[in-house]
Amino acid sequence: MRAEQETRPWALVWVGAGASLWGTDTFFRRPLAMSLSSAQIVLCEHLILSVVLLPVFWQARSQWRALRLSQWGAVLGIAWGGSALGTICFTEAIKLGNPTAAVFLQKTQPLFAAFLAALLLGERLQGRFWICLLFTVAGAYLVSFGESPAFFANPAVLAPGRTAAALLALGAAALWGSSTVFGRFALQSVPFLTLTALRILCATPLLAAFAWLGRRQIEVHLQTRQWLYLALMALVPGLLGLLVYYRGLRYTRASLAALAELSFPATAALLNWIFLRTRITAIQAGGFLLVWLVIVYLDRSARRDKGNSAAVAAA
Repeated sequence: MRAEQETRPWALVWVGAGASLWGTDTFFRRPLAMSLSSAQIVLCEHLILSVVLLPVFWQARSQWRALRLSQWGAVLGIAWGGSALGTICFTEAIKLGNPTAAVFLQKTQPLFAAFLAALLLGERLQGRFWICLLFTVAGAYLVSFGESPAFFANPAVLAPGRTAAALLALGAAALWGSSTVFGRFALQSVPFLTLTALRILCATPLLAAFAWLGRRQIEVHLQTRQWLYLALMALVPGLLGLLVYYRGLRYTRASLAALAELSFPATAALLNWIFLRTRITAIQAGGFLLVWLVIVYLDRSARRDKGNSAAVAAA
């Protein structure tokens, strides 16, 4: 499959802003993981979003009825892979293992997205991409860990007992990276609001099937605080984050969007500072600045390249 590659002003900034909203996810998901299974959390999240997005899904029926088989394949790849299995894998990873390791391994997502974008969308990975990848991962690492090189200084993070959690985190990164590429392809055929509704509503039956298979765990009594956390997690990083993200992804390359997605740790660090009294160091602030400088640089470079191509074509 191939996708027309068009870049519009601020597209990568929109992607980065949507990913920043995803940074609020762990703040809600971590407490819920202490009392609910990963499948239960993700199913409840999708049920809330399904109720919200059902009218959008119905109004857009003429759009999704016209999708070809390859486009439906991309939609199901996003819904079943990224929205369902990817989220379950990541939730299970932060529940079973060290959240630090899970966050770090999730940063391999741009690698999966880049190779798949080159394979399926025909995107050329220039030298500039790899340099920016290096700087973006470095910035995201500094935001996540600050002055403490926890991952490299503590081999126990990936001790044998935590191998399963590490593999789950890598699986989530691969599934989410693939979803970036599939989303870029699908957005050529449907608006971003319709794709958001398709992603959620197509994932919900699969999640319900998982819950039914583990039906002995279905019956839970949620407290008011847990319902509040589920609703906020569904509506802020879930719905609002996806809408902002897809708004930008429609008009940028999937490989570059995957780099912009690494802006999400900054939001997590900010929330930890506000609610958990965790100090933000100068190194973390520098990492945040580095990530966003790369995003703005890539956005400007993409628009400049498009302008040069238009000038050559006109000549």
